[in-house]
Amino acid sequence: MQFNKAEFAAAYGSFSQIPACSRMEIAFAGRSNVGKSTLINKIFNRKNLARVSAVPGKTATINFYQLEHVYFVDLPGYGYAKVAKSEKERWAGLIEGYLNSERDIRLIFLLIDMRHAPSADDLHMIDYLVEAELPFVVILTKADKLKKMARQARMEAFAQEIPYFSELTVIPFSSQTFEGVEQVRQIITELAEEGD
Repeated sequence: MQFNKAEFAAAYGSFSQIPACSRMEIAFAGRSNVGKSTLINKIFNRKNLARVSAVPGKTATINFYQLEHVYFVDLPGYGYAKVAKSEKERWAGLIEGYLNSERDIRLIFLLIDMRHAPSADDLHMIDYLVEAELPFVVILTKADKLKKMARQARMEAFAQEIPYFSELTVIPFSSQTFEGVEQVRQIITELAEEGD
């Protein structure tokens, strides 16, 4: 796949606006400010494909990007406290509506900040994905922000904090060092080839 050929397709503010599924989809989920836009830009080797914001909770829509016969779906970040309740409910409706739908979701990349224990929302999402039998890969973002010992300690802690940790595919990721980028691309390429 020529990753730098990805293009923005559309953004939807409510689930009912999203057209019927026409191709396989790979989604990105995670709490606000965990680095979803940054990850998307790194994978596709584009600076501003997904808009990165210093303000958490900026992605308030479901954004679709396309490359060849695959849609990449950026879900709104969850768990941002400083948002009106009605807005939080709208986001939850968008995320749940999407995940509960009959769409051809091949994989979800679930992003968790490597520096911290997973939030209650992260754990809720993991439980949801396991119960719904939706395939997912955990991406631990901001890996470069931890020194070697701290990183090792966090990995050991994750093994206790994240359910089914030993059975999951877990990829440490850094936008600075490009750690994890090739692994993510490889997973996407394999899924895309299966769908041919």
